[in-house]
Amino acid sequence: MPTYWKKVNRIQFAAFKNHIGLYPGPEAVEAFARRLQGFKISKGSIQLPYDRPLPLELIGEISKWRWEAPPKENH
Repeated sequence: MPTYWKKVNRIQFAAFKNHIGLYPGPEAVEAFARRLQGFKISKGSIQLPYDRPLPLELIGEISKWRWEAPPKENH
């Protein structure tokens, strides 16, 4: 699973049969919860289904937020 690392795992992603899994951790999912409405989420993951356009701007904002966040723990 590709992982961006900066002292801790910042964000990971993986391809599945029906979606791309994005794993920014629970803090990011909570911080972006309002904008993630309509996507299947769990404590620290987001499912991006193949039958919908990728929200590239949102993915970029979440990734930047995770990269700049102070390291707390390994997700």
